[in-house]
Amino acid sequence: MAPKKLSCLRSLLLPLSLTLLLPQADTRSFVVDRDHDRFLLDGAPFRYVSGSLHYFRVPRVLWADRLLKMRWSGLNAIQFYVPWNYHEPQPGVYNFNGSRDLIAFLNEAALANLLVILRPGPYICAEWEMGGLPSWLLRKPEIHLRTSDPDFLAAVDSWFKVLLPKIYPWLYHNGGNIISIQVENEYGSYGACDFSYMRHLAGLFRALLGEKILLFTTDGPEGLKCGSLQGLYTTVDFGPADNMTKIFTLLRKYEPHGPLVNSEYYTGWLDYWGQNHSTRSVSAVTKGLENMLKLGASVNMYMFHGGTNFGYWNGADKKGRFLSITTSYDYDAPISEAGDPTPKLFALRDVISKFQEVPLGPVPPPSPKMMLGPLTVHLVGHLLAFLDLLCPGGPIRSILPMTFEAVKQDRGFMLYRTYMTHTIFEPTPFWVPNNGVHDRAYVMVDGVFQGVLERNMRDKLLLTGKVGSKLDILVENMGRLSFGSNSSDFKGLLEPPILGQTILTQWMMFPLKIDNLVKWWFPLQLPKWPYPQAPSGPTFYSKTFPILGSVGDTFLHLPGWTKGQIWINGFNLGRYWTKQGPQQTLYVPRFLLFPRGALNKITLLELENVPPQPQVQFLDKPILNSTSTLHRTHTNSLSADTLSASEPMELSGH
Repeated sequence: MAPKKLSCLRSLLLPLSLTLLLPQADTRSFVVDRDHDRFLLDGAPFRYVSGSLHYFRVPRVLWADRLLKMRWSGLNAIQFYVPWNYHEPQPGVYNFNGSRDLIAFLNEAALANLLVILRPGPYICAEWEMGGLPSWLLRKPEIHLRTSDPDFLAAVDSWFKVLLPKIYPWLYHNGGNIISIQVENEYGSYGACDFSYMRHLAGLFRALLGEKILLFTTDGPEGLKCGSLQGLYTTVDFGPADNMTKIFTLLRKYEPHGPLVNSEYYTGWLDYWGQNHSTRSVSAVTKGLENMLKLGASVNMYMFHGGTNFGYWNGADKKGRFLSITTSYDYDAPISEAGDPTPKLFALRDVISKFQEVPLGPVPPPSPKMMLGPLTVHLVGHLLAFLDLLCPGGPIRSILPMTFEAVKQDRGFMLYRTYMTHTIFEPTPFWVPNNGVHDRAYVMVDGVFQGVLERNMRDKLLLTGKVGSKLDILVENMGRLSFGSNSSDFKGLLEPPILGQTILTQWMMFPLKIDNLVKWWFPLQLPKWPYPQAPSGPTFYSKTFPILGSVGDTFLHLPGWTKGQIWINGFNLGRYWTKQGPQQTLYVPRFLLFPRGALNKITLLELENVPPQPQVQFLDKPILNSTSTLHRTHTNSLSADTLSASEPMELSGH
């Protein structure tokens, strides 16, 4: 949004409510009035109508735009998580810069006159990599996550002693905009039911934040028994299709007095690769909201703006089998992935206006969009040709393959290499036992692509080769489980592969730094590398192109491509999986593109097969639901209770 438009919109919104500005810090309070089943803000009855927005899914330059649109919609609060792994990438190493600047985001929310409901975890789900927990916790393989395991608690304590003092000045009674803080997240759905752990967290929050801030829990109806804790205010979550009366009645068994709160009222739903794009009807969402507001309940809508799982940050669920979450987190939310108002937003605003004042001012316009192409991309070279640059430190050697966690490779890809010990003339089965591929393995013999092995599938490949032939397995981490399992989700080859009757040993592991290669080495215009006539398997492609007209938001379409990763000017847009769907386009914010004829560069890592004409195109509308995923069923799965795409999915947690 242009600066003039932004300041104009702010000037219209800010005078409407000076709630955050009038009271002095010593008179500010947000408390539960149990006698009248309501909240009190500075002593006056108060009900929040909130929406979820994740700063870690929205580039920093777009925060203000999204927040102001949420305020215009009639919201008086926002709710968001803090992902631990986004801020502590390595033990004791913290990052609060750029799009990780939590304090800057709190300040932007204050400028938009929005109160804050904070959810710092330590576990957040959010369909985020490992539910926000850092993968380096798994370097201790026996650790029990989300329990009173001393190793886990020590890491949690260390993190919160950094995070919570940062937010302390932003608590409402201290003059800030944070009115309440959630402890853990849907803990009742985890199954551990470790009340000592929950009491430890509650004590830690009180010790670092004091007694005045309202602490609460959130659980689905089935999780209230193990997720609630005396001394923490109990809230519930459910969607438009659920029985509101039944669920709020159940909530009263755990929280007999005080306001009713739905902390996650679902405006849409997430997408999995290979499933249909999820939607929720406008009428169902608005009717459910109105019914709750008539009861006097406080409500947070999850999501109000979904955003994007850029890079490798998507999580995964375990619903009978492993389900990886798409790059788009559009969520069918009232504000689209590209930040545009939808009919759902206007309908919700109309409902909210029946219960409280909504800001005046012009309707926020959609962002300008851009079309370009098709563009023909050019072969750069096979991934194996760049191995020295991708892994400058050289391989790690071991008799048996090691996991990502064991070699400190948090996300992305790792190459496993060994050599055939004898000649195999006849096609011989090659597989990894005990579901030991986490999550996809791209197999090559002497650089020639042989096929894919996949988690939860019984697939075997048939291989031949000479003694001394090089066997390479590129393993992709498709996102660690964020919900649906109590077990730690290790990545890589968890078992040694088997060729015929032979267990393969003597492995080299190459942790790959692909983002560094794309950002630093490819711009040097490296010499062309030899490649087969019809390249297949993990291969890089690129294209430079100018934009002569005006730059706008756009959606990158990859028709005919199979699966891979894509970068724009060195920025990792995320995964594409055109063949699997449902998502067919990737959102490209306009600030990533260079205007006025400057050269832009697109880089692709195609992992399997390239279309006959390797082209890409920038569209002015997203394609989030491909017809190829409709009613798809999954065969050959390890799980007997695998769901088809046409069957209803069990609700995920957030």
